[in-house]
Amino acid sequence: MVCLIPYYRLTTTSPNISRMRKRKTTDSRHSSTDLSEGKEKLRLRQEVGLISGVSLIAGTMIGSGIFMSPEWVLHHMGSPASSLLIWAACGLLAMFGALSYAELGTIIKESGGEYIYILRIFGSFPAFLFAYTSVILVRPAGLAAVCLSFAEYAVAPFYPGCSSPQVVVKCTAAACILLLTIINCLNVRLATSIMNIFTAAKLLALLVIVVGGLVLLAKGQTQSFQNAFQNTTAGIGAVGVAFYQGLWSYDGWNNLNYVTEELKKPEVTLPRAVMIAIPLVTCLYLLVNVSYLAAMTPSELLSSGAVAVTWGDKVLGSWAWLISLSVALSTFGSSNGTFFSGGRVCYIAAREGHMPDILSMAHVRCLTPSPALLFTSAMSLIMIILGSFTSIVNFFSFIAWFFYGMTISGLLYLKIKKPELPRSYKVNSAFGCKVPIIIPVIVLMAAVYLVLAPIIDQPQIEILYIVLFIFSGIILYFPLVRFKCHPHFLQRVTLHLQLFLEVAPTTRDAN
Repeated sequence: MVCLIPYYRLTTTSPNISRMRKRKTTDSRHSSTDLSEGKEKLRLRQEVGLISGVSLIAGTMIGSGIFMSPEWVLHHMGSPASSLLIWAACGLLAMFGALSYAELGTIIKESGGEYIYILRIFGSFPAFLFAYTSVILVRPAGLAAVCLSFAEYAVAPFYPGCSSPQVVVKCTAAACILLLTIINCLNVRLATSIMNIFTAAKLLALLVIVVGGLVLLAKGQTQSFQNAFQNTTAGIGAVGVAFYQGLWSYDGWNNLNYVTEELKKPEVTLPRAVMIAIPLVTCLYLLVNVSYLAAMTPSELLSSGAVAVTWGDKVLGSWAWLISLSVALSTFGSSNGTFFSGGRVCYIAAREGHMPDILSMAHVRCLTPSPALLFTSAMSLIMIILGSFTSIVNFFSFIAWFFYGMTISGLLYLKIKKPELPRSYKVNSAFGCKVPIIIPVIVLMAAVYLVLAPIIDQPQIEILYIVLFIFSGIILYFPLVRFKCHPHFLQRVTLHLQLFLEVAPTTRDAN
């Protein structure tokens, strides 16, 4: 929103979208790593390949949810079989959503996920509302929730037989965020390497739970699956909240769209990574839930404060500490993926003029969007101080699916009104160039249901607060973005921050 030095800035117009909407461009004389000579344009490196892409999706999805949400899905659905159906439906919905996003990612080859798609299709105002809500509330809240989960499991062994002090938990979560900030600001390759390592570790932990469950089933422990549909809840609100809890565990299916400009061959890597990661995670989630139900009765599962730990106590005995360690590693890896992609939303929004210019800059040597990452870190630390895990999930999902629905409606608009736009969607020679229109229609219907069902069935005043927060962005949009009324002192602040952080504006990738 504050343009410090206009000649530092360089933007380019994507040829694929120029027919959809005109956008302003400015010249640049100094968008380079050497600001004095201006010889080399500064941009983020394309460091994310297929393996790292799969790790980013799967590693972010497999976090705290599968270790904490099963009891809540069962609580809202009332029976083991219906809870398993919810888990399968959540995986199918995540797959449909990711395929729809993959097509969007090959039409609009820019980082930023929902933000950039809403901006290019619907315009500046709705995109600003998304960026404002996401950068200030949604992304920091999601990161804070996962880091709090990490902290709960990390400090639990030091307080056997009693609950961990909240001060210790929150300090540990804050330390986790600070460590992630350092990692992601130093090097993209370091951050993706950590994602790959932790994804492999958490997949191994889930396989241990799956194998343990299969052994229990082979021994005849199937009592939880007898009359499995008994006591099933049929209310639309309860089903919607159960979906919220299940989809929290699948959150991250769209993460690769936030870093499109950093993908190697995005038209190939994006859809392939989606089609590998999401079915893999869905199968693991179903098998892990079966394992939980094989080890515990539904009533035992509902009374468990930490399902995975209770499973470890029953099945692994003296080796149960491995589960706590695995959950801590899993949540740390998920936090890294959430932080990696969340910082890009802030960075891209600033690059488009919807956030302060300092957030659109990258470190001149590390080539990472360090100001945006630092800002995301600061907001997450505030969320840790103010919130708790259970207070975040449902409202996070409400906001997320509101904007998912808006994004998918944009894809439907492009498919109907702009069929001539090029789509380089290639998975293999047998796969078509675009997804059938029925898939985004199903996702849009699900998004509408997930937004409206809890409001209709069990309206809560907190949802009204969330809606008011989203539209409070109007107060900032018109003076700061539309009419560009910027206080002059912010220019000097931006200059000092730019020099202190050693950052410079970037250019978009040529694709």
